[in-house]
Amino acid sequence: METILTIENLTKKYGYVTAVKDLSFSIEKGNVYGILGPNGSGKSTTLGIVLNVVNRTAGNFKWFDGNVSTHDALKKVGAIIERPNFYPYMTAVQNLKLVCKIKDVPNDKVEEKLEIVGLLDRKDSKFRTYSLGMKQRLAIASALLNDPEILILDEPTNGLDPQGIHQIREIIKKIAANGTTILLASHLLDEVEKVCSHVVILRKGEKLYSGPVDEMVASHGFFELKAENNDVLAQLLEKDTAFGSIKTENGTITVFLNEPMEAAEFNKKMFEQGITLSHLVKRKESLEEQFLTLTKNQQN
Repeated sequence: METILTIENLTKKYGYVTAVKDLSFSIEKGNVYGILGPNGSGKSTTLGIVLNVVNRTAGNFKWFDGNVSTHDALKKVGAIIERPNFYPYMTAVQNLKLVCKIKDVPNDKVEEKLEIVGLLDRKDSKFRTYSLGMKQRLAIASALLNDPEILILDEPTNGLDPQGIHQIREIIKKIAANGTTILLASHLLDEVEKVCSHVVILRKGEKLYSGPVDEMVASHGFFELKAENNDVLAQLLEKDTAFGSIKTENGTITVFLNEPMEAAEFNKKMFEQGITLSHLVKRKESLEEQFLTLTKNQQN
C-alpha cells in the first residue's frame, strides 16, 4: 500500500500549552481518514503543521516517499483549512479561473470540478449569492483543481444546515470513490462514522486510537437478552469464553461478544441448553459508545 503521509512523534507547544504531544500515524492511499476529537484536541494544529502553516516544536512528518520537499509535495495536495474566501462580485467560474492562475494549473478542469460539487448550474452566479453550503462546495471544487492525490478538510460541515451537511458528506464519498485519499478533521462522531474508513482519535493532543473505524473496541457487538430465568442464563454466559462482560439492568441482560456470532446461532445454542429466550437483539456498539469508552479511560 502506498503511503501518502507519515507523522512521527510530532509535538507542538505554545508556551506552557502542549497542543500536540508525541503524535504518530500514517495515511495510506485510497482511504478516508478522520482525525476525531473535541475542540482543542490538536486536530487543526496537526493539519497546519503538515501543510507548512504552523511550525512544529519536535518530531517529523514526510509526504509520500519523503524524497520530495514539502513545498513540492504540497502541489499534489488540496486543502481547505479556513472559511472559503472568494471575490463576492465574481462568478464561480471567474473565481476558480483566478485560483487556476495562482496555482499555475490550466483552466480546462473548472467545469468538471463544479460538476463534482453540484454547482455547474450555478457557475455564472456571483459568489455573494451563494448559501454557506454552496460556498463550502465551491471551496472543495477549488481544492480539486490541481487533481490532488490527497484532499484535506478541516471541519468541512461546520455551521451548515442538515441539507448542507448531507450534500458535503455525499461529495466527500464521491471524491473518495474516484480514488482520491481524504483526510478530514471533525469533532462530530456521526461524521466520521458515516464518511471515514479510518480514524485517529485525539484528546488534549494525544492519540487514543488509530486504525479502521470498524475495528474499534467491541467490534463483535453485543446481545440484549431476556429469558424466563435470567439468573440461569447469566450463569451459563459467564462460563462461556465466547462472551465478555455481562450486565443486567431492568430485567434485560447485555452481554458483549468476544468472537463473531449471529443471533440465530446464539438462539440455537441457548435452546439446546434448555434456555428459551423471550427477547434477543444483536447490536453493534456505535462509534460514539466506543469513543466515550476510550476517552473515559483517559480522564485526568
